[in-house]
Amino acid sequence: MRIGLGGRPARWLHHRALPAGLTFTLLVTVTACRPQLPPPGAPTSWPATSARHWQWQWQVAGVLDPDVEADVFVLDPVDTTAAETAQLRSRSRRLVCQVHIGSVHPADPDASRYPAQVRGATVARTGRIWLDVRRWDALRPVLADRFRLCRGKGFGAVVFADADGYDKHSGFALEFDHQLQFNRRVAALARSLDLSPGLLGDLPQVAALAPDFDFAVNEECVRLRQCEKLLPFADAGKPVFHVEYTGATTDFCVTSIGYGFASIRKHRTLDAWRLPCPSP
Repeated sequence: MRIGLGGRPARWLHHRALPAGLTFTLLVTVTACRPQLPPPGAPTSWPATSARHWQWQWQVAGVLDPDVEADVFVLDPVDTTAAETAQLRSRSRRLVCQVHIGSVHPADPDASRYPAQVRGATVARTGRIWLDVRRWDALRPVLADRFRLCRGKGFGAVVFADADGYDKHSGFALEFDHQLQFNRRVAALARSLDLSPGLLGDLPQVAALAPDFDFAVNEECVRLRQCEKLLPFADAGKPVFHVEYTGATTDFCVTSIGYGFASIRKHRTLDAWRLPCPSP
């Protein structure tokens, strides 16, 4: 079994309800404002006029729920089938595949393709192994095939997980600039394969990397008081998909919507359950 972000398992990767009339109004408004989805084979577009209005879902555990009222789905590209992505695209959902670019888990289908010399320290909590991002020659072919898997299943965007090994005990003497160059190279690789690149985490490098990426995914910036670090994306009209795992939506939504983020509350396991913040 693979272990995902926050220690949750993943393969390869009491609240008050809104009144029925208000819920219907919100759904109609969101649907009416939803921009046209690019055809298969084209990277996902993110119109700046919609940046503050996306509703999103992040699910990498459990049986996929295609009926969630969300415009954007972040999913595992191995566990998600082509039939499921086709169903979601038929409903004009934007699909983002989550790919670990800076680490590998022994249970990953392509784990054997990473040579021993690029494998570093193992994260005890997750079992994932950090990779030497300075070895572009060894990592590029594997990442390219991971991105082709995403593209072949109908995803139009990819979000990079574990893009911050320089800031962890990776087992390598990685520096800020090593990671910066690697992340930019991977973003360019994704674009060459018709995928829109997104950045998960790596907040210390956001100011430098925001021009190279189309969107960001963030965990718990309200709780950690780090949301201002994501402003280079929001100020550029690029969506920030934000999740909190604790606290009431009535508390953190005020902050995250103020920053212009699309926010939800999730279980740390990232199953189908979610509580969204209302669109501004």
